Amino acid sequence: MKSIILFLVIVFSVSAFAQEQTLFDIKEVEHGGYGAFVMKFCSVNNEFGVLVGGRGGWIIDHTFAIGGAGYGLANNVHSRVVGPWGERFVNFGYGGLDLEYIVNSDDLVHLSIHSLVGAGAVGFRGSWEGNQNFGMDNRMGDVFFVLEPGVNIDLNVTKWFRTSLGMSYRYLSGVSSESTTNTDLQGPSAMLSFRFGKF
Repeated sequence: MKSIILFLVIVFSVSAFAQEQTLFDIKEVEHGGYGAFVMKFCSVNNEFGVLVGGRGGWIIDHTFAIGGAGYGLANNVHSRVVGPWGERFVNFGYGGLDLEYIVNSDDLVHLSIHSLVGAGAVGFRGSWEGNQNFGMDNRMGDVFFVLEPGVNIDLNVTKWFRTSLGMSYRYLSGVSSESTTNTDLQGPSAMLSFRFGKF
């Protein structure tokens, strides 16, 4: 009799501490979001190029982010030929859907892997300083497809601010502008990001 009572006590004790198992383990998902200022350093037409832009998105359970991103060339890069009104520089920008996977978001230093899929446009423009014929010449402008995967090393500075160093590689298709080519616009970029939000 004592053995039976002891056995029942052990069984009920183990059951009390065991977690319930179900076919579908549904837990509460946490949500957040962020906005980021981004600078990219790359080669455009075999010259040093600086792309400036931003990223932003919805963060799901501290792990996945879905949002958008956009970047534009912020310095003077010479075009291959002079434009129809004497423009000497390239006008280049792109943006699209931005997807990201975040590894161990709560760690002080962690990785994030992301990819942009979208479109852009390229053409001629005058210099930033002179502001002559500023903007894209629509007759010479060219729309293209872009795919840009990348990886970041992220540093959690505060609960609402993170900074990142990373690399990406830009693939383009469809550029036929006289100002540049697919080959002259695609390639690696170094990235510096400043993110603000609820992570």
